[in-house]
Amino acid sequence: MNVGDVERALLALNPQERAGVIHRALRSLDPEPTEVDQDSVDAMWLSELRQRMDDVENGAVELLDVDESHARLRAELADRRK
Repeated sequence: MNVGDVERALLALNPQERAGVIHRALRSLDPEPTEVDQDSVDAMWLSELRQRMDDVENGAVELLDVDESHARLRAELADRRK
């Protein structure tokens, strides 16, 4: 089986199966796989979310609408290309 065969087989899967295969393949690239408790991951994300909400409520971050955000990103990328 060559790379093209693998790609065709992968793309023939439904999205959920494809995501599972890709996830396992990416994990296989880690030289030292680690077992992570999902409850710990969930707790860390919850902590991050709470911190971000606190930052918004305390005015520590500036919220932008999507159009303004995209405009700023385009401008920054254009500056970097100069």
